[in-house]
Amino acid sequence: MFSHLCLDQFPLVTVPDHQLGWAVVAANYLGKWLFVKHKRRDSFEIPGGTREPHESIEQCARRELFEETGALSFELRPLGDYRLRVAPKRFTYGALFLANVAQLGALPPCEIDRVETFSSLPKNLTYPKVHADLFQYAKNHHDRQLSATPS
Repeated sequence: MFSHLCLDQFPLVTVPDHQLGWAVVAANYLGKWLFVKHKRRDSFEIPGGTREPHESIEQCARRELFEETGALSFELRPLGDYRLRVAPKRFTYGALFLANVAQLGALPPCEIDRVETFSSLPKNLTYPKVHADLFQYAKNHHDRQLSATPS
């Protein structure tokens, strides 16, 4: 469906805040990764969505993580901004976050059909080229954090 989308540059460090249009949140819960299935699609996505005009990109990430997964308690950290090529000469920008979720609640009423946990990247992705790269970056960052944590 969205296989034509691809990451053009990641990570970027110089994207002006007003150009960041959405947040994607790679969310780890009890050692597994949360992916969501939209009601109108037969594939999985990393939680995330469009930034509202009044909110910061971090507020967008927090709101989307709650709305799409029911996450009630979590630590959130920014991992980087990226440029997405949506047409040969048309780009848009987003931000990737990593969340360590401590508590999930009920899924609020929204466009998400269900939330599932995976130990690795699911095969059936809505945005295969984009989410595979973002997920791998977030997973590598998460794994480095775990290996740096004293036992």
